[in-house]
Amino acid sequence: MAKLASNSRAGKSKQSELKELRQAGKVPAVVYGFETENTSLSVDENEFIRVIREVGRNGVIDLEIAEGVTQVMVNDYQFDALKNQITHIDFIAINMQTEVTVEVQIELTGEAPGQKEGGVIEQPLFEVSVTAKPADIPETIEVDISELNIGDSIHVEDIRSKGNFVIENEDADALVIVSAPTEEPEEDENAEEQSVEVEATAQKNDAADEE
Repeated sequence: MAKLASNSRAGKSKQSELKELRQAGKVPAVVYGFETENTSLSVDENEFIRVIREVGRNGVIDLEIAEGVTQVMVNDYQFDALKNQITHIDFIAINMQTEVTVEVQIELTGEAPGQKEGGVIEQPLFEVSVTAKPADIPETIEVDISELNIGDSIHVEDIRSKGNFVIENEDADALVIVSAPTEEPEEDENAEEQSVEVEATAQKNDAADEE
């Protein structure tokens, strides 16, 4: 389990104070949840990114706060694309023995034979809802497509035994489909010939009128 240090900050920081924090490479944050009072703090942005890369979006983090260390997950965070900067983080303190429900990404692995034959890989769902104890939540759920031919598909019911967790989506929800290639409509040669004949006739009539 990865550790992340934090510093306390005033609950109602001024905009100027928040701006100074961000300019110093820190991210304003708040932690709340299991046996934890709503607490304002800040963390180092680079350290936060490192930890998330290590444990994953749904991973458990040992957050070091003034009262000690508490296990948290990232409930939400805000990102400023223009500044390429994380601007705020919500940490939720968790009970490691209590199940939670989160969204887990579906990762396709392998290469489908149907794709080599011109089939098109369609992925209706990129995430599924998973319920499990925090330690059992997978970072991603891998779905092997290496045996799929054109017309084949994989549904939620096919991956329910993947791990020690429950997928909340319906059995019939499709995760991946190999569709037949779309055929381009054939050009109507007769219509093209008729068009040429009409154009030639029109040109002939125009020439006759000029005479």
